[in-house]
Formats: sequence, structure tokens, C-alpha cells
Amino acid sequence: MQTKAKICGLTRLTDIEVVNAAKPDYVGFVFAESRRKVTPSQARELKNALHKTILAVGVFVNEPQENILALVNDGIIDIIQLHGTEDESYILALRAKTAAPIIKAIPIQKAGDAQAWQNTAADYLLLDHKGGGTGETFDWGLIGALAKPFFLAGGLSPENIALAISQTKPFAVDVSSGVEDENGQKCRDKIYSFINSCI
Repeated sequence: MQTKAKICGLTRLTDIEVVNAAKPDYVGFVFAESRRKVTPSQARELKNALHKTILAVGVFVNEPQENILALVNDGIIDIIQLHGTEDESYILALRAKTAAPIIKAIPIQKAGDAQAWQNTAADYLLLDHKGGGTGETFDWGLIGALAKPFFLAGGLSPENIALAISQTKPFAVDVSSGVEDENGQKCRDKIYSFINSCI
């Protein structure tokens, strides 16, 4: 089965035009503090232009749950990604209020970090470099055996994605800076190359 792909940090309608043609499985809208942050109204405009087969993921850091639920209920996002210090009680409370899939991002610093979250109520894990959004890879050998489906993130690019997939066998891969140009804007050719390399 082909590994699913997520292009994160979209901010412009031109980005949406590219992904509509390239057809990743997911795109990410960042609602946390970041140079890629979008407002709910901006995200609505982007989602309205997004092809219906592509799911929109909202990325949050320690966000009040009512804000997340409003975006889900308004149809602006389809999936929730928690990238802060949200604990299991936070995830359980959110799960009780929505059927939207939940992704919990965790930093991988040592063996066992992923396994510690194996029984979470979140639907997926996202394994990333400490801090997230750094554009740096982590030691994939630290992942270990993991029954919970996971997104692999952290320093992925068209150049290393095939190796990353072959070594870690993720459910999906997540890229942002790895498909940007020198100005920090999403690059059409890099997006196409990344998705075509997800085997």
C-alpha cells in the first residue's frame, strides 16, 4: 500500500492549486504561532478551494478545545493534530466531543518514546524531531516496533523520503519546509517530487 502524504503549512491559494493537482492525501493548516500560521477565515478560504478528496488537518499547540471544535464543526478542518503538551486527559475530553480523527505529535528523543503513547485515545501518532517544525530529522532507529499507525515527520524532503519510508514503514509522511523554496514558500516541483517518491 502506498504511504500517504501530508503537505503541511499551506498559506496561499496558489499552494492549494498545486496540491489539488498533485493530490496528497492530507494538507495541514497551522493555527499555532508560526510563520505559516493562518487565521480561521484564511483557512476557510483555503479549504473551500481544496479538492474534496484531500483532507484538511488543523495543527494546534495547547489550544482551547472550543476553538478546535469550532473549526471542525464549521467544516474548515477534517482532522485534529495536537502538537503541544496535551496529555491523555485532554485527548479523552476532546474525543468525547468530536468524531474527527486526532493525531498526537510526540518528540522522539530516546527508545520507548513512541511506545509510551501506544495506547492513547488519539487515532494516530506523529513522530517528530524535538520541538517540531525544525526541518531536522531524528534517529529513525529510535522508533522501534509500534502498533499504532503513525505519521513520520521531521526533516523529510524529496531527497530522503524513499529511504525514510523503507526504514520506518509509516502510515503517512508529513512535510513542510522540505518542499519549500529559498523564500520559504511552497515549491510546486518539490511537492510533486515528494509525493511521487512516496512508495
